[in-house]
Amino acid sequence: MRIGEVMKREPTYVQPHESCRQAARRMRDGGFGFLPVCDDRRRVIGTITDRDIAIRIVAEGRQFDLPVGDVMSCEVVACRPDEDVERARKVMSANRKARLLVLDDRGCLEGVLSSSDLATATTSPGRGR
Repeated sequence: MRIGEVMKREPTYVQPHESCRQAARRMRDGGFGFLPVCDDRRRVIGTITDRDIAIRIVAEGRQFDLPVGDVMSCEVVACRPDEDVERARKVMSANRKARLLVLDDRGCLEGVLSSSDLATATTSPGRGR
C-alpha cells in the first residue's frame, strides 16, 4: 500500500510570520497538536507542535505573539506519496516521530501521515507488518 492512499490530504499549515497564538488557535480549532510550517509556495520549512509552544513559550515566559519561525523545529522528516507504508513505518520508528510530512518532488506539502493512519493501513498479502 502506498502512503498517498492513507495520508491526510490538504492539511492545515502555518506560515513562519504568523504568531504562535494563531498557530495554537488553529491547533485547538482543528483538534490536533501539530502543524507543518510552510513558505508562500507551500514548501515545508519546519514544524510546530503544541509541545513546542508549551516548552518554548509558556515555560520560558515568552510572548505568545512571537512569530512561529522563532519557535518552530527546523527538522523536517518526510516521505513521498508513492512510497510504501512499510518505509514510512521504518522512518517514523528510526526518527521517533508520530507523524511524517508527505512532500511532492519540489518539497511542497501534499499531506500528513500519522501513526494512526498507519495503524489502519493494511499490508499487501504475503507481507508482514
